[in-house]
Amino acid sequence: MSVVLVTGGAGFIGSALVRMLVADGGCTVVNVDALTYAGNLDSVAGVADSAHYRFEHADIRDAAAMRAVFERHRPDAVIHLAAESHVDRSIDGPRAFVETNVTGTFVLLEEALRHWRGLHGAARERFRFVHVSTDEVYGSLGATGLFTEASPYRPSSPYSATKAASDHLARAWHHTYGLPVVTTNCSNNYGPCQFPEKLIPLTIVNALAGRPLPVYGAGENVRDWLFVDDHARALRLACERGVPGETYNVGGLNERRNIDVVRAICGILDEIAPLAGVPDRTALITFVHDRPGHDLRYAIDASRIRRELGWTPHESFDSGLRRTVEWYLANGAWVERVQSGAYRGERLGRLAAEVGA
Repeated sequence: MSVVLVTGGAGFIGSALVRMLVADGGCTVVNVDALTYAGNLDSVAGVADSAHYRFEHADIRDAAAMRAVFERHRPDAVIHLAAESHVDRSIDGPRAFVETNVTGTFVLLEEALRHWRGLHGAARERFRFVHVSTDEVYGSLGATGLFTEASPYRPSSPYSATKAASDHLARAWHHTYGLPVVTTNCSNNYGPCQFPEKLIPLTIVNALAGRPLPVYGAGENVRDWLFVDDHARALRLACERGVPGETYNVGGLNERRNIDVVRAICGILDEIAPLAGVPDRTALITFVHDRPGHDLRYAIDASRIRRELGWTPHESFDSGLRRTVEWYLANGAWVERVQSGAYRGERLGRLAAEVGA
């Protein structure tokens, strides 16, 4: 691939992918990002001066801007990561999720289709549109079983509903118009450069400061955790080897209860960054009212991408979590800069009736 267009490349997963692709040196990476609250160019600062990197400050909802990007860079592939992604935020303000995740994906598909139809020969055969989605579109699992590529869609939150809608659009553009779309659905990502609103980075940041560590309900909700660099490698493989029209689930086979994740973070920090007056950070854990519609368990069967594309995760949950904690400990300035906007770690995702309860 000579030119790969990555949408949302200043975000958490997108920046990991951009850093990986630029470091590999096999292509030019065009990073398209609107730089909303969770997009941060600090996350790609290490590759920003590379001859293999380009940045376009643009919103995927803007059809004229997207057409200009395609015409200027003539990509061989698109890896579409740009999205509103935080469930709690989708409860507070679902409109932004509909506009970005549904309308934005529609705009991007239309411009990708126009671009692809103008290609010829090997360039047309080579082109791929990788649509990156989530396991949350499948809804909630019981105590056993795994999500597969054939699992029915049962989204529970405004966030997952908009991602489900965008999945259906992407597949429709393949089946109706022939656009070579490859879809991926991943489990919960974690790692360096994640905006501190999700469970793991928020817990790390709060624990470092000695603040309360909020845990929804009784902390029994289970997630399958995937280290972000492992996910980035999966996306690269999906782009290079994925079969158009097919879906690949990406998961780390690292199921953990939320309460166990928080306790593990406390244990690592107590070991490497003791807090004066708080010998055991688990004492900071505070159980809070569960968020509406909170799915109990997610778990991914990633056997297909392992078998067909040769992907395997490199990080165990324990090794990846330690790497993540150490990164946040060493990058306090990054955290301060990304938190200088509207979000300060406050509780989001409460229904109006709960406020003040």
